[in-house]
Amino acid sequence: MSGAKVVFDSSAVLALVFGETGSDVAARALPGAVVSAVNVAEVVTRLIDLGSSEAEALEALATLGLSVRVFDEALAVSAARLRTATRGKGLSLGDRACIAQGLREGRSVLTADRAWAGLNLGTEVTLIR
Repeated sequence: MSGAKVVFDSSAVLALVFGETGSDVAARALPGAVVSAVNVAEVVTRLIDLGSSEAEALEALATLGLSVRVFDEALAVSAARLRTATRGKGLSLGDRACIAQGLREGRSVLTADRAWAGLNLGTEVTLIR
């Protein structure tokens, strides 16, 4: 995965922040990686829910060096279109935003969510664990 250009899902970002299993795989994918603004909202929310201040949550995210991508109308429609194909796997809006970003940029997506395994949506899915 080193050198690959990927889109990080919230679960992969959180694995890095908390040093969870698979964080080594995620760390190798950091150079040149991006994240959707929707996934930033999920990560910051989770960190605040767990007791971080907003400033601490933003700092934890900033230290990773991920480039944040705007979630615009075209991505919103792309994520909505993915609903039918992903409903059975229980993918959230954040999950679909990540995949839509990968499709737009021709990047693979990186996640810890095993429900994504076997998805055939036009972009490679890489599981960190």
